[in-house]
Amino acid sequence: ILLDEPTRGIDVGSKAQIYKLIDQLATGDPKQGIQPKAVLVISSYLPELMGLCDRIAVMCKGKLGPARDISQINEHMIMQEATGTAADL
Repeated sequence: ILLDEPTRGIDVGSKAQIYKLIDQLATGDPKQGIQPKAVLVISSYLPELMGLCDRIAVMCKGKLGPARDISQINEHMIMQEATGTAADL
């Protein structure tokens, strides 16, 4: 499932509902036979990405960098990669 800026222009309360829905899609429900789904979120709001994602890949100048585990990257590193100012991470 591809979600492009899923919460842009949405109020805080509705954002929480959207985050919950995204989590439910990604997690699935084995007890009910619902398989987890792959969810690709495109967002320019870094706190949202850091809270939702297991892995983050950054695009710079039309090139997509490697997907990194959320535990291996922070907002500062993401901004450096996005602006092309990052050293090899």
